[in-house]
Amino acid sequence: MSSSTGATNALRVICVIYNPGAELLDFAASLRSATARPTELVLVNNGGPSEIADALAREPGTRVVESGGNLGYGRAANLGARGAEGSWIVVANPDLIWTPGSLDVLLDAGSRHPRAGALGPKILNPDGSEYPSARAIPSLRLGAGHAVLGRIWAENPYSRAYRSANEPGDGSERAAGWLSGACLLLRREAFAEVGGFDENYFMFFEDLDLGDRLGQTGWSNVFVPAAEVTHVQGVSWKKDPAPMIRAHHVSARRYLSSRYDAWYQAPLRWSVSLGLSIRERLEIRSARRR
Repeated sequence: MSSSTGATNALRVICVIYNPGAELLDFAASLRSATARPTELVLVNNGGPSEIADALAREPGTRVVESGGNLGYGRAANLGARGAEGSWIVVANPDLIWTPGSLDVLLDAGSRHPRAGALGPKILNPDGSEYPSARAIPSLRLGAGHAVLGRIWAENPYSRAYRSANEPGDGSERAAGWLSGACLLLRREAFAEVGGFDENYFMFFEDLDLGDRLGQTGWSNVFVPAAEVTHVQGVSWKKDPAPMIRAHHVSARRYLSSRYDAWYQAPLRWSVSLGLSIRERLEIRSARRR
Protein backbone atom coordinates (compact mmCIF):
# COMPACT_ATOMS: atom_id res chain seq x y z
CA MET A 1 0.00 0.00 0.00
CA SER A 2 1.48 3.34 -0.98
CA SER A 3 0.50 6.36 1.07
CA SER A 4 -0.95 9.48 -0.50
CA THR A 5 -3.50 11.11 1.77
CA GLY A 6 -5.20 13.90 -0.12
CA ALA A 7 -4.18 12.69 -3.59
CA THR A 8 -7.09 12.84 -5.98
CA ASN A 9 -6.38 9.36 -7.34
CA ALA A 10 -6.02 7.71 -3.92
CA LEU A 11 -8.29 4.82 -3.08
CA ARG A 12 -10.09 5.76 0.12
CA VAL A 13 -10.54 2.92 2.60
CA ILE A 14 -13.12 3.78 5.25
CA CYS A 15 -13.10 1.93 8.55
CA VAL A 16 -15.73 2.74 11.19
CA ILE A 17 -14.28 2.14 14.65
CA TYR A 18 -15.72 2.01 18.16
CA ASN A 19 -13.16 1.61 20.95
CA PRO A 20 -10.96 -0.65 18.81
CA GLY A 21 -8.38 -3.10 20.06
CA ALA A 22 -5.35 -4.74 18.51
CA GLU A 23 -7.50 -6.02 15.63
CA LEU A 24 -7.32 -2.53 14.09
CA LEU A 25 -3.51 -2.79 13.96
CA ASP A 26 -3.85 -6.13 12.17
CA PHE A 27 -6.33 -4.57 9.74
CA ALA A 28 -3.96 -1.70 8.88
CA ALA A 29 -0.93 -3.98 8.58
CA SER A 30 -2.71 -6.38 6.22
CA LEU A 31 -4.06 -3.50 4.12
CA ARG A 32 -0.49 -2.57 3.18
CA SER A 33 -0.14 -5.75 1.12
CA ALA A 34 -3.73 -5.81 -0.19
CA THR A 35 -3.08 -3.32 -2.98
CA ALA A 36 -0.17 -1.61 -4.70
CA ARG A 37 -2.31 1.45 -5.53
CA PRO A 38 -2.16 4.81 -3.73
CA THR A 39 -4.41 4.48 -0.70
CA GLU A 40 -5.68 6.61 2.16
CA LEU A 41 -7.09 4.99 5.29
CA VAL A 42 -9.84 7.01 6.97
CA LEU A 43 -10.78 5.87 10.48
CA VAL A 44 -14.19 7.22 11.50
CA ASN A 45 -14.24 7.16 15.29
CA ASN A 46 -17.70 6.48 16.73
CA GLY A 47 -16.34 5.82 20.22
CA GLY A 48 -14.16 7.46 22.83
CA PRO A 49 -10.51 8.53 22.58
CA SER A 50 -8.41 5.79 21.01
CA GLU A 51 -4.64 5.58 21.44
CA ILE A 52 -4.52 2.89 18.77
CA ALA A 53 -6.32 5.03 16.19
CA ASP A 54 -4.22 8.07 17.08
CA ALA A 55 -1.01 6.04 16.69
CA LEU A 56 -2.11 4.84 13.24
CA ALA A 57 -3.00 8.41 12.27
CA ARG A 58 0.63 9.39 12.77
CA GLU A 59 1.53 7.10 9.88
CA PRO A 60 1.52 8.56 6.35
CA GLY A 61 -1.73 7.91 4.50
CA THR A 62 -3.93 7.48 7.59
CA ARG A 63 -6.19 9.94 9.39
CA VAL A 64 -8.92 9.88 12.02
CA VAL A 65 -12.30 11.56 11.57
CA GLU A 66 -14.02 12.17 14.90
CA SER A 67 -17.78 11.66 14.47
CA GLY A 68 -18.68 13.38 17.74
CA GLY A 69 -20.61 10.38 19.07
CA ASN A 70 -21.90 6.99 18.04
CA LEU A 71 -23.60 7.83 14.75
CA GLY A 72 -24.26 4.24 13.74
CA TYR A 73 -22.44 2.35 11.00
CA GLY A 74 -24.00 3.71 7.81
CA ARG A 75 -23.99 7.35 8.85
CA ALA A 76 -20.36 7.12 9.97
CA ALA A 77 -19.37 5.43 6.70
CA ASN A 78 -21.09 8.22 4.77
CA LEU A 79 -19.10 10.74 6.80
CA GLY A 80 -15.88 8.92 5.93
CA ALA A 81 -16.76 8.97 2.22
CA ARG A 82 -17.39 12.72 2.19
CA GLY A 83 -15.00 14.54 -0.12
CA ALA A 84 -13.58 11.40 -1.77
CA GLU A 85 -12.51 12.09 -5.35
CA GLY A 86 -11.30 8.74 -6.63
CA SER A 87 -13.39 6.34 -8.71
CA TRP A 88 -13.65 3.81 -5.88
CA ILE A 89 -14.11 3.75 -2.14
CA VAL A 90 -13.85 0.83 0.27
CA VAL A 91 -15.90 0.31 3.40
CA ALA A 92 -14.56 -2.39 5.71
CA ASN A 93 -14.85 -3.54 9.32
CA PRO A 94 -11.83 -3.10 11.61
CA ASP A 95 -11.77 -6.79 12.57
CA LEU A 96 -10.83 -7.82 9.03
CA ILE A 97 -7.59 -9.29 7.69
CA TRP A 98 -6.78 -8.68 4.03
CA THR A 99 -5.15 -11.44 2.00
CA PRO A 100 -2.18 -10.07 0.03
CA GLY A 101 -3.39 -8.64 -3.28
CA SER A 102 -7.06 -9.11 -2.40
CA LEU A 103 -8.04 -5.48 -2.89
CA ASP A 104 -6.33 -5.36 -6.27
CA VAL A 105 -8.30 -8.45 -7.29
CA LEU A 106 -11.53 -6.60 -6.42
CA LEU A 107 -10.44 -3.50 -8.33
CA ASP A 108 -9.53 -5.54 -11.40
CA ALA A 109 -12.97 -7.17 -11.28
CA GLY A 110 -14.53 -3.72 -11.06
CA SER A 111 -12.86 -2.74 -14.31
CA ARG A 112 -14.41 -5.79 -15.99
CA HIS A 113 -17.90 -4.94 -14.75
CA PRO A 114 -18.64 -1.31 -15.64
CA ARG A 115 -22.14 -1.47 -14.12
CA ALA A 116 -20.96 -2.96 -10.85
CA GLY A 117 -21.91 -0.55 -8.07
CA ALA A 118 -20.58 -2.83 -5.34
CA LEU A 119 -18.13 -5.71 -5.32
CA GLY A 120 -17.42 -8.02 -2.43
CA PRO A 121 -14.77 -10.67 -1.69
CA LYS A 122 -15.09 -14.15 -0.33
CA ILE A 123 -15.19 -13.70 3.44
CA LEU A 124 -13.62 -16.43 5.54
CA ASN A 125 -14.21 -17.17 9.20
CA PRO A 126 -11.13 -17.56 11.44
CA ASP A 127 -11.40 -21.35 11.11
CA GLY A 128 -11.18 -21.11 7.32
CA SER A 129 -14.86 -21.80 6.63
CA GLU A 130 -16.70 -19.44 4.30
CA TYR A 131 -19.16 -16.87 5.59
CA PRO A 132 -22.16 -16.48 3.22
CA SER A 133 -21.47 -12.86 2.29
CA ALA A 134 -23.31 -12.79 -1.05
CA ARG A 135 -27.06 -13.24 -0.78
CA ALA A 136 -30.37 -12.81 -2.57
CA ILE A 137 -32.71 -9.93 -1.84
CA PRO A 138 -35.13 -11.59 0.60
CA SER A 139 -38.76 -11.67 -0.45
CA LEU A 140 -41.16 -12.01 2.47
CA ARG A 141 -41.47 -15.74 1.88
CA LEU A 142 -37.73 -16.29 1.43
CA GLY A 143 -36.80 -14.13 4.41
CA ALA A 144 -39.37 -15.71 6.71
CA GLY A 145 -38.39 -19.25 5.69
CA HIS A 146 -34.70 -18.53 6.28
CA ALA A 147 -35.37 -16.78 9.62
CA VAL A 148 -37.54 -19.60 10.98
CA LEU A 149 -35.64 -22.63 9.66
CA GLY A 150 -32.06 -21.38 9.29
CA ARG A 151 -30.91 -22.25 12.80
CA ILE A 152 -32.57 -25.66 13.04
CA TRP A 153 -32.18 -26.89 9.42
CA ALA A 154 -29.19 -25.23 7.78
CA GLU A 155 -29.81 -26.74 4.34
CA ASN A 156 -33.50 -25.89 4.10
CA PRO A 157 -34.58 -24.68 0.62
CA TYR A 158 -35.18 -21.10 1.75
CA SER A 159 -31.72 -20.66 3.27
CA ARG A 160 -30.08 -22.33 0.27
CA ALA A 161 -31.85 -19.97 -2.11
CA TYR A 162 -30.91 -17.01 0.07
CA ARG A 163 -27.22 -18.01 0.00
CA SER A 164 -27.21 -19.29 -3.58
CA ALA A 165 -24.53 -16.86 -4.80
CA ASN A 166 -22.13 -18.46 -2.31
CA GLU A 167 -22.66 -22.00 -3.58
CA PRO A 168 -19.33 -23.65 -4.51
CA GLY A 169 -18.68 -23.33 -8.21
CA ASP A 170 -15.87 -22.57 -10.59
CA GLY A 171 -14.80 -19.49 -8.67
CA SER A 172 -16.15 -17.13 -11.29
CA GLU A 173 -17.48 -13.66 -10.53
CA ARG A 174 -21.26 -13.62 -10.23
CA ALA A 175 -24.15 -11.29 -9.50
CA ALA A 176 -25.77 -11.23 -6.06
CA GLY A 177 -28.74 -9.41 -4.61
CA TRP A 178 -26.56 -7.80 -1.94
CA LEU A 179 -23.13 -8.14 -0.36
CA SER A 180 -21.93 -8.06 3.23
CA GLY A 181 -20.96 -4.60 4.47
CA ALA A 182 -18.02 -6.15 6.32
CA CYS A 183 -15.98 -5.53 3.17
CA LEU A 184 -17.28 -3.61 0.16
CA LEU A 185 -15.62 -2.03 -2.84
CA LEU A 186 -18.01 0.69 -3.99
CA ARG A 187 -18.01 2.62 -7.24
CA ARG A 188 -18.17 6.18 -5.99
CA GLU A 189 -20.51 7.25 -8.81
CA ALA A 190 -23.04 4.55 -7.91
CA PHE A 191 -22.71 5.17 -4.17
CA ALA A 192 -23.39 8.88 -4.69
CA GLU A 193 -26.30 8.20 -7.06
CA VAL A 194 -28.23 6.24 -4.43
CA GLY A 195 -27.32 8.64 -1.62
CA GLY A 196 -24.91 6.33 0.20
CA PHE A 197 -26.04 4.25 3.14
CA ASP A 198 -29.51 4.91 4.52
CA GLU A 199 -28.75 6.64 7.81
CA ASN A 200 -32.05 5.49 9.33
CA TYR A 201 -30.35 2.15 10.00
CA PHE A 202 -28.20 2.46 13.10
CA MET A 203 -26.63 -0.97 12.67
CA PHE A 204 -27.38 -4.03 10.50
CA PHE A 205 -29.40 -4.19 7.27
CA GLU A 206 -27.75 -1.03 5.91
CA ASP A 207 -25.76 -3.26 3.52
CA LEU A 208 -28.87 -5.18 2.40
CA ASP A 209 -30.69 -1.90 1.88
CA LEU A 210 -27.77 -0.46 -0.12
CA GLY A 211 -27.53 -3.51 -2.36
CA ASP A 212 -31.28 -3.43 -2.92
CA ARG A 213 -31.25 0.25 -3.91
CA LEU A 214 -28.24 -0.20 -6.18
CA GLY A 215 -30.08 -2.98 -7.99
CA GLN A 216 -33.22 -0.88 -8.32
CA THR A 217 -31.26 1.91 -10.01
CA GLY A 218 -29.59 -0.37 -12.57
CA TRP A 219 -26.29 -1.10 -10.82
CA SER A 220 -25.17 -4.64 -9.99
CA ASN A 221 -23.67 -6.26 -6.91
CA VAL A 222 -20.83 -8.58 -7.91
CA PHE A 223 -19.36 -11.35 -5.76
CA VAL A 224 -15.64 -11.92 -6.45
CA PRO A 225 -14.58 -15.20 -4.80
CA ALA A 226 -10.99 -14.90 -6.07
CA ALA A 227 -10.51 -12.06 -3.56
CA GLU A 228 -10.33 -13.39 0.00
CA VAL A 229 -10.40 -11.72 3.41
CA THR A 230 -10.79 -13.12 6.92
CA HIS A 231 -13.34 -11.63 9.33
CA VAL A 232 -12.85 -12.17 13.05
CA GLN A 233 -16.49 -11.05 13.57
CA GLY A 234 -17.74 -9.34 16.66
CA VAL A 235 -14.56 -8.85 18.66
CA SER A 236 -16.26 -6.34 20.97
CA TRP A 237 -19.74 -7.78 21.40
CA LYS A 238 -19.25 -11.52 21.83
CA LYS A 239 -19.21 -11.15 25.62
CA ASP A 240 -22.70 -9.63 25.61
CA PRO A 241 -24.56 -10.34 22.36
CA ALA A 242 -28.00 -9.19 23.57
CA PRO A 243 -27.65 -5.53 22.44
CA MET A 244 -26.54 -6.66 18.98
CA ILE A 245 -29.43 -9.13 18.72
CA ARG A 246 -31.87 -6.34 19.61
CA ALA A 247 -30.27 -3.94 17.10
CA HIS A 248 -30.46 -6.59 14.38
CA HIS A 249 -34.19 -7.08 14.91
CA VAL A 250 -34.89 -3.34 15.05
CA SER A 251 -33.26 -2.99 11.63
CA ALA A 252 -35.11 -6.04 10.30
CA ARG A 253 -38.43 -4.43 11.25
CA ARG A 254 -37.40 -1.17 9.60
CA TYR A 255 -36.36 -2.90 6.37
CA LEU A 256 -39.51 -4.98 6.05
CA SER A 257 -41.75 -2.06 6.99
CA SER A 258 -40.15 0.08 4.29
CA ARG A 259 -40.68 -2.61 1.66
CA TYR A 260 -44.29 -3.37 2.63
CA ASP A 261 -45.52 0.11 3.49
CA ALA A 262 -48.94 0.21 1.76
CA TRP A 263 -51.93 0.78 4.02
CA TYR A 264 -53.47 -2.56 3.08
CA GLN A 265 -50.27 -4.34 4.14
CA ALA A 266 -50.64 -3.21 7.75
CA PRO A 267 -51.76 -6.68 8.97
CA LEU A 268 -48.68 -8.13 7.25
CA ARG A 269 -46.40 -5.65 9.02
CA TRP A 270 -48.01 -6.46 12.39
CA SER A 271 -47.57 -10.19 11.84
CA VAL A 272 -43.94 -9.78 10.80
CA SER A 273 -43.22 -7.52 13.77
CA LEU A 274 -44.76 -10.04 16.17
CA GLY A 275 -42.73 -12.87 14.64
CA LEU A 276 -39.52 -10.85 14.89
CA SER A 277 -40.24 -10.01 18.54
CA ILE A 278 -40.67 -13.69 19.38
CA ARG A 279 -37.49 -14.60 17.49
CA GLU A 280 -35.56 -11.83 19.25
CA ARG A 281 -36.54 -13.10 22.71
CA LEU A 282 -35.63 -16.68 21.79
CA GLU A 283 -32.23 -15.68 20.42
CA ILE A 284 -31.38 -13.61 23.51
CA ARG A 285 -32.46 -16.45 25.79
CA SER A 286 -30.35 -18.91 23.81
CA ALA A 287 -27.32 -16.60 23.86
CA ARG A 288 -27.49 -16.20 27.64
CA ARG A 289 -27.47 -19.97 28.14
CA ARG A 290 -24.14 -20.40 26.34
